[in-house]
Amino acid sequence: MPTKVLALLRASHPGPSAVVTAIAVILGIDLGYPLGRLVLLAVAILAGQLSIGWSNDWIDAGRDSAVHRTDKPIARGMIRTGTVRAAAFVALAAALILSLFLGPLATIAHLVAVASAWSYNLRLKATVFSFVPFLVSFGLLPAIATLGQVTPRVPAPWVVVVAGLLGVAAHFANVIPDLQDDRRTNIRGLPHILGARVAGVSAFTCLAATTALLAFGPGPIERPALWVGLAVGMGIAALGAALSLRATPTRLLMSLIMTGALVDVVMLALAGRSILA
Repeated sequence: MPTKVLALLRASHPGPSAVVTAIAVILGIDLGYPLGRLVLLAVAILAGQLSIGWSNDWIDAGRDSAVHRTDKPIARGMIRTGTVRAAAFVALAAALILSLFLGPLATIAHLVAVASAWSYNLRLKATVFSFVPFLVSFGLLPAIATLGQVTPRVPAPWVVVVAGLLGVAAHFANVIPDLQDDRRTNIRGLPHILGARVAGVSAFTCLAATTALLAFGPGPIERPALWVGLAVGMGIAALGAALSLRATPTRLLMSLIMTGALVDVVMLALAGRSILA
């Protein structure tokens, strides 16, 4: 694969983009999407996530270069800022067009979610409200899936709460390893104010709360799904909280949050609990 293509892929934040897309697919399967509509949902969500990832690296290019971020393709000179910026807008347009085929309500929900994430990249990441775009964008993910059905339905409020908490957890865990670099470039979001240890423990407390809500929340749940999901989810939360107390933050925290999110969504799908209001 050409170097520039690989660089563009790396600039898209492929891990989180893939996980969010996978969550949308699991929700679609749980809702009984036919295959064609499920693929459409997946591609629309992926396009939106790519636009978010590319806009992040394009907007942060100057800051990343200033602190010599070796994990950022633009900062390493592997790809031009303009190329990543163009890719972000192309992906944004694709997300809009693809969402239209899911219906107007799903389109609105998806565009609000993507706009919220872009607002983080553009400004809110440097404020105490840095968590808000993650709360909003992740919280809307179940709504995109439920409103994208042939017969649109709104999601149950508790599902929106679960998704929003996972978003806040992801924000904290993702930022923690970069706190020092961010402070040098005048970025002071909520995790920076809280500090690495408090932010890390808070992230995994959110993850534990979502797991508990899924296990003991409204509606019936079969015992095997309850105990397996609860044990795995709480184990990940405990490990992440312990790692958060170490002196050196690690990017493993974000991987644990994403793994925990997938466990929670699979747990939801297997539990036989409706995510519809």
